[in-house]
Amino acid sequence: MTSKEKRPPLIVLGIDAGDHRFIQEWADEGHLPAINSIMEGGFSGRTAGPELVTEHGVWISIFSGLSRGQHGYYYFRQLVPGTYGLKSVTGLEVDAPPFWSRLAGTGVKSLVIDAADTKLYPGIPGVQVANWATHNNWDPDHFVTASEPPAVFEDIKRRFGEKLTVRENHASTFEEDLEIYAKLLTHVEKKGEMTRYLLEKDAYDLSVIIFGESHAANHQFWKYLRRNREEGASDGELTDAILNVYKAIDREIGRIIEMRKDANICILSSVGMEDDFPNAALSEALCRLLGWQAAREAGGMSFRPIDIARRLLPESVRVALTRGLSREKREQLLSDGFTNGTDWKRTRAFSIPVSYTGFIRVNLKGREPEGIVSPGAEYTSLLDEIEAALTKLRDAETGEPAVVSVSRVRELFGEDSHPALPDLFVEFKPGRFMDRVTYEGEEITMKRPEFFRCSDLSCFVFFALSGPSVTKRGQAGDISVLDIAPTLLSLIGEPVPEDMKGLPLEL
Repeated sequence: MTSKEKRPPLIVLGIDAGDHRFIQEWADEGHLPAINSIMEGGFSGRTAGPELVTEHGVWISIFSGLSRGQHGYYYFRQLVPGTYGLKSVTGLEVDAPPFWSRLAGTGVKSLVIDAADTKLYPGIPGVQVANWATHNNWDPDHFVTASEPPAVFEDIKRRFGEKLTVRENHASTFEEDLEIYAKLLTHVEKKGEMTRYLLEKDAYDLSVIIFGESHAANHQFWKYLRRNREEGASDGELTDAILNVYKAIDREIGRIIEMRKDANICILSSVGMEDDFPNAALSEALCRLLGWQAAREAGGMSFRPIDIARRLLPESVRVALTRGLSREKREQLLSDGFTNGTDWKRTRAFSIPVSYTGFIRVNLKGREPEGIVSPGAEYTSLLDEIEAALTKLRDAETGEPAVVSVSRVRELFGEDSHPALPDLFVEFKPGRFMDRVTYEGEEITMKRPEFFRCSDLSCFVFFALSGPSVTKRGQAGDISVLDIAPTLLSLIGEPVPEDMKGLPLEL
């Protein structure tokens, strides 16, 4: 930074899916001394705001400072605007550049390691490493391991080996879980070693390092945590597997902090974790039950072999036949079945196929290829109708509401929201799979899908900030996700771009 006031370096340490409740509790109990030192030396809080209407894409909003209404990302499978087709989407395809990508020509030297949902940006002074040890980076088509400059990755491979990969297995045995656990602990240690090596080679104004092992641990070992919490059972070493992965991350964070005692330190998570089951198919079930999403009638049925197979073969057989296919092929089959199994000329609203959060979209004239609902009063009236129906869904076993909340996109993000977004976000009751749900006395029976996990992401982000530029102390309350990028830019002395919706926090 040539003509500017020299600022303290900034180190951003991300804990992917680091649950704010775990972090707070375990820091208070002395398990996470490094994180606790940042909380006590500055201020901390959790995030809030409409960006947390769904757990997917939160890193994108955090890093870019752009809202979902701007970037349009909400799930790894999205409707392609202007079609009824579905597309597998990653953060790499989203037009939401992270804040460090805007630093070209500023003189700020950056170190970025495994920043989730981002790609490499040439021309930025410093080093960027992508997908060396990120969460679920086993898909080479979507998670290419590379660096900028390219020679850095070759150096990393020589010193630390090939990229680190953990593939979640939700049908695993206890012995397999022990292997995954050991691998995750190794990953944390290696990530720390590699980070310290790069930090020692140069002086960076900005460092962004993300630990993804917490994400995998939360999913993989939640079953032990939940069972021990509810039943008092013991699973030996895995009883504290999640805690120990967090402790390992904390140790590496402490070592990084020790290297740069003059730095401002920001610690944040992307989302949290909670008991959850795949209940989002209820959205489609209700849309079908009430006639909003119309199936093709017999006369309009396709006689392609694939469509005949869908109608005639039992689900177990269809699942078995697709098990060996690539993710891309499975997604193609899902998209094809969704597109061709719906009579769009009679459909008023439809549910996008998902597992957890429900996404409902109106078949709107002028927006959809065969839209039949007029904008304005008819559109609003249909949303009212759908929302009222969703609130009437009940868990047949408990009698409790099956839906926790229904959010309208245009109310959250404005009338000019990104065209890829659904019209409604539907959050279902967490904690158990609702195999029987009632609607005004009529029972809807749901079948648990083959792939499910007993936990999923919750929409709360942990945030803590401390250092020589920070005077605020204690709990800061709720912090907007969109204020994080502007705050980090201000700490390194850079202006906030006009397209960012948030503002720097008072420090």
